[in-house]
Amino acid sequence: METRAFSLSLGEGLTLRGNWHADRTKGERQPILLFCHGFKGFKDWGSFPYIAEELAKRGIVTIRFNFSCNGVGESETHFDELEKFGRNTYAREVADLQALVEAIQANELDLPEVADKDKLFVTGHSKGGADAILFGAGNPRVTGIITWNGVADVNLFDEKLRAEIAQHGVGYIPNARTGQQMPITRVVIEDVDSHRQEYDLLDKVAKMDQPLRIIQGREDFARLVKGADRLHAAAKNSELYWIDGADHTFNARHPFAGSTPQLEEAIRLTADFVHSRWT
Repeated sequence: METRAFSLSLGEGLTLRGNWHADRTKGERQPILLFCHGFKGFKDWGSFPYIAEELAKRGIVTIRFNFSCNGVGESETHFDELEKFGRNTYAREVADLQALVEAIQANELDLPEVADKDKLFVTGHSKGGADAILFGAGNPRVTGIITWNGVADVNLFDEKLRAEIAQHGVGYIPNARTGQQMPITRVVIEDVDSHRQEYDLLDKVAKMDQPLRIIQGREDFARLVKGADRLHAAAKNSELYWIDGADHTFNARHPFAGSTPQLEEAIRLTADFVHSRWT
């Protein structure tokens, strides 16, 4: 097993940090999978390094990364850039994915020679599922998309928070794990509201030709459980797999305390999809 850290300077004081995982012994040519974290997530959260290693063991070069404005800076484990978190938009995250793919194509990540740069898959957990769809749908460089407990609607904010932001320019949401108050600024709301058609996930999956695999835990939040059905019903080419007993993180925790049967099933379903669509 080989893993390597990388960082991409994006300008404007922004940096995309990531790690790739590969096992050269698993095939002379291997597909590449990008793993997008969700809201208040980061590449080193709980099970994410484990997931990347397990997918690499199955012959998939896996890249986990932090979006440049996810709020986690050089520490890579703490929310030490809350100002950036407060202005993180879907537009920014899609631009990050574009920069990452361009770096892959330009050989800037020093990926192993087994990596098949023509076969990219994008996986996203929770809000990251929206990023995977927004970036991947109709993108000729993306072979397939997988969502893990993904959202079906890009608007994550209730009317109370929106009113607070409208009045003060910023609102706050608590991070139960860290105790921090996480800022959300007006630019985040404006990004969602000014791109309602462009960010319509149901419309995106209805029009895209690439295959979509939806992996959804039955014990996840009700909004996401219902959203999985909505995505599947709208999509032109999708498969919906339910995992019994799985909560929003497939029963894994941070700090990582070991895998779970539900997480193992999500990993298996992901690897099976990639290999079935890659060959």
